[in-house]
Amino acid sequence: MPETSTVTVTVPATTANLGPGFDCIGAALSLYNRFQFSRLEPSATEKLKITVTGQEAAKVKIDDSNLAYQAFIKLYGYLNQSPPPVAIHIDMQVPLARGLGSSATAIIGGLVGANELAGKPLSQVEVMQLAIELEGHPDNVVPALLGGCRLAASNAPPQPPLSKGGLTESPPLSKGGQGGGSWEICDIPWHPNIVPVVAIPDFELSTAEARKVLPADYSKADAIFNAAHLGLLVRALESGNENWLRCALQDKIHQPYRQSLIQGYEAVQEAALNVGAYGIVISGAGPTLLALTDATNADAVEKAMAAAWGEFGVKADVRAIGLDTQGAQVSS
Repeated sequence: MPETSTVTVTVPATTANLGPGFDCIGAALSLYNRFQFSRLEPSATEKLKITVTGQEAAKVKIDDSNLAYQAFIKLYGYLNQSPPPVAIHIDMQVPLARGLGSSATAIIGGLVGANELAGKPLSQVEVMQLAIELEGHPDNVVPALLGGCRLAASNAPPQPPLSKGGLTESPPLSKGGQGGGSWEICDIPWHPNIVPVVAIPDFELSTAEARKVLPADYSKADAIFNAAHLGLLVRALESGNENWLRCALQDKIHQPYRQSLIQGYEAVQEAALNVGAYGIVISGAGPTLLALTDATNADAVEKAMAAAWGEFGVKADVRAIGLDTQGAQVSS
């Protein structure tokens, strides 16, 4: 295909983990970052120019360490090509370090933008695989690319026989390990009666910090608990069954350990449940909290979560939000 000179990639925010779905399930939300890539003349003095507008624009790096640019050059490296001189304009509407997949939007934006400028040599599956390699786990980048709610499972290579020390090691949880290999992506139908409500506090929490508090090993009982609840969550999201949802959002792998990093977590959770939310979960690594409710109670849940955090002196942007079903969109 002929080369393109300018392309804009619009990428949705994501909410990952969804309770028991640690590092494997995520959903795209109707909140967006936009990345515009424009070729510069080969003779241009500048080889890279990055400008940023929107929320928290001042926090975004504008040199070659910018994550969108790192993804951009990753794709050209995969093609064994030198990246062209490029101007990147980023419009930021997804807040940074809040558990809404801002890094995933940058990775998808950079990869898709590079693929478009290069004439679309890679398939969507190949772009997705590069994104998972860059992010380290699939739960944010997959729905950011594809839209909707998605479950990712690895086709792990065959394991050697048991050794004295037990099974051979898979990639660690700090890297989102599922055992490596290729990926199977399953779309999860989301019942229209289930309304996500995001409560975005005015403080940050890094993914690295949130992963540090997780244990290295889990009991068999906790593993079984999460397997059962993840299976129930898939059916609950599809059917809209309220009792299933209330049960399914429970988790024993990451949330019990991360709650202490989020000031006011228990109060915000209690406030949401008291006015009709099915449950709340930590969005991604946090500190954003996600409540699932129905349309009738959405407004009350918004107000209750904001008020509860306000008691701790935390200002939160709380809003009912739609599910994005389109994923990354390209325009010229």
